[in-house]
Amino acid sequence: MAGTRSLKIKLQVLCGDEIAMGPGKADLLEAIAAHGSISAAGRALGFSYRRAWLLVDTMNRCWAQPLVLAKGGAAGAAVTEFGAQVLAHYRAMQAAVAAGSGAGWQALEAGLLDAPRERQQRADTRA
Repeated sequence: MAGTRSLKIKLQVLCGDEIAMGPGKADLLEAIAAHGSISAAGRALGFSYRRAWLLVDTMNRCWAQPLVLAKGGAAGAAVTEFGAQVLAHYRAMQAAVAAGSGAGWQALEAGLLDAPRERQQRADTRA
């Protein structure tokens, strides 16, 4: 975004090569808890059902216990107690990282331009 300086912290928890928890998965868990189904949660977040289901599947495969239980058909889905705990710990970590970045961010921001400089033309170094 031109003319603005900002800090974006993207906290991801990895399980092997898979992202076990990240901002999108945390948002999806909250939406499942609020809407009671994977499809409704996906719609609320602008995800296709397939995308939402794949994210749930990845989470459930990466943790010791499932984070979401699909109840089947019209019965919807629910975030498990373990899933709620994982989500709470993840959100607490996000808050702690954001709070702890204060002095470091201020130091970086002091030297950061509002927008990038124009690209410089490369000098032709061929002789």
